[in-house]
Amino acid sequence: MKNILDQLADHARARVAEAKTQVSAAAMREAADSLAPGHFEFEQALKKPGLAFICECKKASPSKGLIAPDFPYLDIAKAYETAGADAISCLTEPKWFLGQDAYLEEIVKNVKIPVLRKDFTVDDYMIDQAKVMGASAVLLIVAITEPEELRRYLKRCDALGLSAVVEAHDAAEIQTALAAGARIVGVNNRNLKDFSVNTDNSRALRDLVPEDVAFISESGVKTPEDVENIRAFGADAVLVGEALMRAADKTAALKALKGEA
Repeated sequence: MKNILDQLADHARARVAEAKTQVSAAAMREAADSLAPGHFEFEQALKKPGLAFICECKKASPSKGLIAPDFPYLDIAKAYETAGADAISCLTEPKWFLGQDAYLEEIVKNVKIPVLRKDFTVDDYMIDQAKVMGASAVLLIVAITEPEELRRYLKRCDALGLSAVVEAHDAAEIQTALAAGARIVGVNNRNLKDFSVNTDNSRALRDLVPEDVAFISESGVKTPEDVENIRAFGADAVLVGEALMRAADKTAALKALKGEA
C-alpha cells in the first residue's frame, strides 16, 4: 500500500493531466513567460536579521483531518500580515488539505508579503501555474522528485523569478537538494510517510546546510519554547501551521510565538 506522500503525488499527477485538458502545457508556459519575472521575494523575506516566520493557511491535513471548518482565509492571511509574518504558505492541494487555487490567488491580491504555493509539485506545469496565480514561491519535495527533475524544476523557477523551497527529511535528501542547486532547504519535522513528528529533526540536520542556503524548520511548532529552540540552533525561518490555524486569535497567537505578547 502506498504511503500518503505517494498518494498525494499520484493525485497531483492526475490533477495536472486534467488541468492540461483545459489549458495546454504550452499555453500555461506561455502565460507564465508573459509575466514579468519575480525578484525572488520569498528568499529575500527569509534573509532578514533574526528568525523569519512563514505562516500557513490550511483548512485540513491528512494527519489531522478537518482543522478549520470555518475558513475565512483572507482574514487569516491579513491577520498573519498584521502580526508580522514574513511570508504566507497557502495550501492548494484539494483532496487531503481541502485547498483551492482560488485561495492563493485571492490572498496574493490582498497582502503585501510573499506567498508560497504549498502543493505537491510533480510537473513543470505546476510551476507555471504558480507563477500565473501570483505566487512568489513553490514547494519541491525531494522524496517525490527525481534528481534530474529537481534540477529542471529549479531552473524553471529561476527563469520565472520564483523561489523554491526544497523540502528534505534526512541527510541524503539534503545532499540531493544541495547538489541540484537549492537556495532554500526546508526540513520537515513531520514524516509525511507515517505522520510522526520529531522537532529535533531540524536540529540534527542543520549543520548539513551551508550558511548561504536559507534553512527552514517546518511543522510541529506549537509553543514559544519550540520557537526559541529553533532560533537557538540557527534556522533562518520557521513554518507554523496547525498551531496558528487552531488559535481563535491568530494575531495574538503569532505575536506570542514571536515573543512579542
